[in-house]
Amino acid sequence: MRPDVLEICLIAGVCTWGFRFLPTRFDLDRLAPHGLAARLLNALGPAAIAALFVTGAAPELARPWAAQGPLAAGVLGTALTWAVSRSVVLATLAGSAAYGLILALAG
Repeated sequence: MRPDVLEICLIAGVCTWGFRFLPTRFDLDRLAPHGLAARLLNALGPAAIAALFVTGAAPELARPWAAQGPLAAGVLGTALTWAVSRSVVLATLAGSAAYGLILALAG
């Protein structure tokens, strides 16, 4: 493995660990409910999900429009399941299943 790739992986791993571990070490009960720190912590989850989505969808979007059926099915399955159930787990599973099904049918 190239040293620069390994370095990037290590930096990403340490940052991910920090985002997950460090909030468990702070006394979050003392935060003001609408303060800056509370708003920042509340925004981290959706921001991480959006970053993962963009990272995963970017290569798909570079393909021709006709080949984007699996991505469209996955996004639609996730959004519809979330709208009905408000369950992150069910929405993730439904989106993954829709993506895999359309990918298998198209292949």
